[in-house]
Amino acid sequence: MQPVAEQHRALVRRPGPRLAEGLVTHIDRQPVDLDLAMRQWEGYVQALRDAGWHVVEVEPADDCPDAVFVEDAVVVYGDLAVLTRPGAESRRDEVVGVETAVRAAGYRVARIEAPGTLDGGDVLKWGGTVWVGQGGRSNTEGMRQLARHLEPLGARVVGVPVSRVLHLKSAVTALPDGTVVGHEPLVDDPSVWQPFLPVPEESGAHVVLLGGQRLLIAADAPRSAELFRDLGYEVTEVDISELIKLEGCVTCLSVRMRG
Repeated sequence: MQPVAEQHRALVRRPGPRLAEGLVTHIDRQPVDLDLAMRQWEGYVQALRDAGWHVVEVEPADDCPDAVFVEDAVVVYGDLAVLTRPGAESRRDEVVGVETAVRAAGYRVARIEAPGTLDGGDVLKWGGTVWVGQGGRSNTEGMRQLARHLEPLGARVVGVPVSRVLHLKSAVTALPDGTVVGHEPLVDDPSVWQPFLPVPEESGAHVVLLGGQRLLIAADAPRSAELFRDLGYEVTEVDISELIKLEGCVTCLSVRMRG
């Protein structure tokens, strides 16, 4: 295993006792096994550690059922951490602990203000372009404010439609070479991205870049994992089935901070 640079850290937040009350929008609610969810979360965190990442645990937010999906609370770009204003009012208290963590990590801090709304899961970054999902939890004003914060750092912020899934990164993510991957039935407009690679399973669209040619995906996408391996990637699969019941995916369970 090639080590990840020392400054590469991942923020995570453990599931709280109210996890099963988390919001669901595009799927039917299912019972959640809290003990199994905790074991799966621990497996996810261990996979990050095994890949050489320094894991930083954000203080618990036990009154916030969705707090385990820590990515929604902040967008990091360069040395700046933009604290979000989640589109679901019940999630806004999640930001407090995340602010403490990113400040401790040495990031400059900005924030999205009312009437803007922005969830980190709606933000896909690659190669200086920042795509922001529009139509669900993140609104035009939230995107405008994010652009104001990131454009001085050289980013180009682009709005894209999201109507079939909770967040943009529930539909698409990017491989290390910039190819955007997605499960086509859930992508509003694949032509936004060139190149675009369709994957055979929904969870195959959710890829965490671990460094180099290494990827982390959910275990319920074996055909997608095989596709990525055929392309030369080293793939780690983790079981997060209980968290998927709450529209979670591997991307939203951590905030990857690359310095």
